[in-house]
Amino acid sequence: MDNADYLDVALRLANASLDNLTDLRAALHDEPWWADRTTEADLDALRTVATALRQALAAAVNNDPDAVLNRVNTLLTAHPPRPRLSGHGDGEEVPNWHIHVAEHDAPPAQEVAAAAAWGLAQAVVRHGLDRWGHCAAEDCATYFVDTSTNRAKRFCSARCANRVHVAAFRARQRT
Repeated sequence: MDNADYLDVALRLANASLDNLTDLRAALHDEPWWADRTTEADLDALRTVATALRQALAAAVNNDPDAVLNRVNTLLTAHPPRPRLSGHGDGEEVPNWHIHVAEHDAPPAQEVAAAAAWGLAQAVVRHGLDRWGHCAAEDCATYFVDTSTNRAKRFCSARCANRVHVAAFRARQRT
């Protein structure tokens, strides 16, 4: 994984409902090595992490540097990454080089929390605070990072944007 992937983990975790283990596994769908091993204990631990991530993201959206600094550093202190190089592969001749951010035998919650904290910290360094957003659809609570050229992204996805735009069009047609 690279830093962009770690940010993706942070955003998926922050935006997930985490009502049950199925929700957690769905949030970690791109990382089956974590999702397949998660337990109720991981779910409980990651609910707290998700709340802390949402608080840090809200601070970023509100362009509050002191709160971002405090909340991200709190996450990093509570879930410090312990990077280690790995080169395992499925019998491939060339190793699949990548970084793990927790000990080899760490439970999924420990590695997911460290990856999310690290990903968010790296994204703040890379993007600053003017690229963070909260979906403009009234019924959506999703956070995102705006990597568009013009920094004009208002919705978390094309689906939310289309839904809002179609509703606005239909409202105009009724009048």
